[in-house]
Amino acid sequence: RRNCRGNPNCLVGIGEHVWLGEIDENSFHNIDDPNCERRKKNAFVGLTNLGATCYVNTFLQMWFLNLELRQALYLCPSANCEYAAGEGIPKDKDYEPQTICEHLQYLFALLQNSKRRYIDPSGFVKALGLDTGQQQDAQEFSKLFMSLLEDTLSKQKNPDVRNIVQKQFCGEYAYVTVCNQCGRESKLVSKFYELELNIQGHKQLTDCITEFLKEEKLEGDNRYFCETCQSKQNATRKIRLLSLPCTLNLQLMRFVFDRQTGHKKKLNTYIGFSELLDMEPFMEQKNGVYVYELSAVLIHRGVSAYSGHYIAHVKDPQTGEWYKFNDEDIEKMEGKKLQLGIEEDLAEPSKAQTRKPKCGKGTHCSRNAYMLVYRLQTREKSLTVEVPAFLQELVERDNCKFEEWCNEMAEMRKQSVARGKIKHEEVKELYKRLPAEAGSPYDFISLEWLQKWLDESTPPKPIDNTACLCAHGKLHPDKISIMKRISEYVADFFYRRYGGGPRLNVKALCKDCVVERCRILRLKNQLNEDYKTVTNLLKITVKGNDGFWVGKASLRSWRQLALEQLNEQDEDAEHSNGKMNGNAQNKDESNEEKREEEEELNFNEDIVCPHGDLCISENERRVVSKEAWEKLKQYFPKAPEFPNNKECCSQCKILEREGEENEALHKMMASEQKTSLQNLFHDKCRPCLGSWPQETDELYIVSQFFVEEWRKFVRRPTRCSPVSSVGNSALLCPHGGLMFTYASMTKEDSKLIALIWPSEWERIQKLFVVDHVIKITRRQAAGADPESALYVSEPKLCPECREGLLCQQQRDLREYTQATIYIHKVVDNKKVMKDAAPELNVSSSEAEEEREENKPEGEQDPDFNQANGGAKRQKISHQSYISYQKQGIRRSTRHRKVRGEKALLVSANQTLKELKIQIMHAFSVAPFDQNLSIDGKILSDDTATLGSLGVIPESVILLKADEPIADYAAMDDVMQVCMPEEGFKG
Repeated sequence: RRNCRGNPNCLVGIGEHVWLGEIDENSFHNIDDPNCERRKKNAFVGLTNLGATCYVNTFLQMWFLNLELRQALYLCPSANCEYAAGEGIPKDKDYEPQTICEHLQYLFALLQNSKRRYIDPSGFVKALGLDTGQQQDAQEFSKLFMSLLEDTLSKQKNPDVRNIVQKQFCGEYAYVTVCNQCGRESKLVSKFYELELNIQGHKQLTDCITEFLKEEKLEGDNRYFCETCQSKQNATRKIRLLSLPCTLNLQLMRFVFDRQTGHKKKLNTYIGFSELLDMEPFMEQKNGVYVYELSAVLIHRGVSAYSGHYIAHVKDPQTGEWYKFNDEDIEKMEGKKLQLGIEEDLAEPSKAQTRKPKCGKGTHCSRNAYMLVYRLQTREKSLTVEVPAFLQELVERDNCKFEEWCNEMAEMRKQSVARGKIKHEEVKELYKRLPAEAGSPYDFISLEWLQKWLDESTPPKPIDNTACLCAHGKLHPDKISIMKRISEYVADFFYRRYGGGPRLNVKALCKDCVVERCRILRLKNQLNEDYKTVTNLLKITVKGNDGFWVGKASLRSWRQLALEQLNEQDEDAEHSNGKMNGNAQNKDESNEEKREEEEELNFNEDIVCPHGDLCISENERRVVSKEAWEKLKQYFPKAPEFPNNKECCSQCKILEREGEENEALHKMMASEQKTSLQNLFHDKCRPCLGSWPQETDELYIVSQFFVEEWRKFVRRPTRCSPVSSVGNSALLCPHGGLMFTYASMTKEDSKLIALIWPSEWERIQKLFVVDHVIKITRRQAAGADPESALYVSEPKLCPECREGLLCQQQRDLREYTQATIYIHKVVDNKKVMKDAAPELNVSSSEAEEEREENKPEGEQDPDFNQANGGAKRQKISHQSYISYQKQGIRRSTRHRKVRGEKALLVSANQTLKELKIQIMHAFSVAPFDQNLSIDGKILSDDTATLGSLGVIPESVILLKADEPIADYAAMDDVMQVCMPEEGFKG
């Protein structure tokens, strides 16, 4: 049954059902049985997956079950002098392995004798520098770790320790090349630790080995130089197996590189393999013992080379039983048989999934096995490996910690059960007496607190009734729905046991709040009737001076305003106890809401002028009758009142007259200035530095910002303020020198200045305040070539500040973030020239976007003449020349993107390698196939930053891709593309 939340007498369905009747002890706690974490008898110990380290765990379990390797590692002496001297382990000091061998020793000792169900290999993983969040290539990890282990053990004095990796895993083969002309045989002997077998196109393991050893012909351009013949000859080359190790690792090359995508892919083809493998047919010498038996199968579940899960099937060398190692979980196979089972089901099977071949007795088929481990068959008894004393002491110390943890968890469970039983009895007793009987004293208590009291998972806190109080410190009538009425006996017990308050007894209900609520409810119910009455009264024409002025906007929405006001009063009443609750955040929020509400106009405030009097515009108000006004005043008692004989605001009348005079004055001023400065208004009439006018040797300079502001005023004199000063200080440095050279003013800085005719300059001096005169003078000898003319500025150029400005602009170009560059892919050494016919290469949407970007301010004015080519205006700050640095990056006009080009967002501090990865995603070209150049310069240093390579915003980088030669179309297996592998950290 559910609780009736609106009924304070309903005490059903508040959580009591948990406590009524008999209760299982386990429900009194949420602590798992610590014995579940205990290692079972004759079971192996698992390894925790630290995120994506399952590939490490599979190899650790496989190496642990190599008894010879485990014994050799146990014999490796400790680098710690205290342990080496046999002084034991300090009890106040945790053991910290110093070398990889020590980490592996300690892990193996724990795997052998720990009482835990699984152990944490984080120390070992951290020592290797592996990223626990990224899944690495398992085969690569195996090779790298074996190489590291061999190098570490090579420093040991004991030959059984020093040579263990070679004895267990190292074999020999020879690359043999035979000259077809003279029959000379050259041999290159090499060691191997695993055989890497290509599985593509094969179904059986023996076929893969055969292909690995097959003969290769060296002909044509690939001919072999024979030392005997002293010339290049046709020859044959093959691999001959000379010796095999005790443990033969066969790597099945499931993960191959696809040049077309630049990623690895997984080959999910079935490969058959037997539990017994006779290697004699593949050996050069046939007189040895080469029969191997399967000891481990490493599995990768998943269709992608970059994700999935690794598990290991390993045979216990002492019992011959097979186990499946899956991180923390270890499962023993039935009947001493290898059972791959569910490991062969792909997580995302392809539509053309091949059917699993039938396997005979003693053989298996797998599409997920990536490494097979075979052990040389021997009749010798299995080795018994004992943990050294100092390692056993470390294991026992860890076992003691585990036992302490188990005891602590068991005690916590015991205490929780004891508390639960006490609470059970308390609830059973009190719940019977919880309802208040008719005529008996009672208390109100929060439903939320009662539910927490009945909640077994959280101990109840002191009773807090402050949230239910009104502004008068009593029980708010609207909070009754979240309160429950309980007997005084139970209330006394609660306050004694748990404390809190204030107590809300029979006299706690607030009468003032009830009266106010009733008043608001009456007004809400009356509102619709009053709306009809007021509507009818508004139809009556008011005669004489009995009426009142009311805003037309207020009249249109008075019912909605009244309803909102009543609702607000309701809400204020509900939240009036915010201060008493000490909820500062709610208080701040309510104050902010009040400020927002105050900014909105209340009823009849739409006809109040800024001086607090009646506004002068009669179009915004009308007269209503006295009866209508009295009805409205019931809802808006604080509304401003204006009888219809009330005069308008005298100050507003004066300001209105002054405003009309100012508008007329501005219009006249704008008209005079436009007539006087015709050339300044029209760009086509202004002089140009690029082609100096012959009729004068002097031109004056003003800032383009001044011109723009003046044009705005001339076009809209009633809306814009008149311009009083030329403001040429923005073009000068702090020392008073000019910031621009003559050459820069003809090119990149031309958008920041405006040239003025001498005659026009005289008129400007009369109309505006000129703070600084800036002039360009042409000096030319009589009859001399015009190109030899000398141009001098007044004031002169400030070289230091000009150099500082240029340096800042260059620095900005080298320190950009999230700027756009363009990559243009070159096809057959041809590049579409964007300058030849840009209108053919720019899409209509891009062209429209560019037109929008180039629209200047004042675009809505029909008188505006866009004769300047639509260049976007750039305002100049009036502070100092430093302001120009912000415009340095955006000086160039917008780049027009052509077909075959893609825009990329880059930063100056990112490397060329990171850019190549972006290009790979955009063009599907692998980084090593990318040839990049900018302005004829080849970009080759992958570690260099884009800023140091001269790549600036809006740059165009040419990409020429090397097309792959190999044909990988035959690879029909499942492939999934992912981010390229980053490689190992350690």
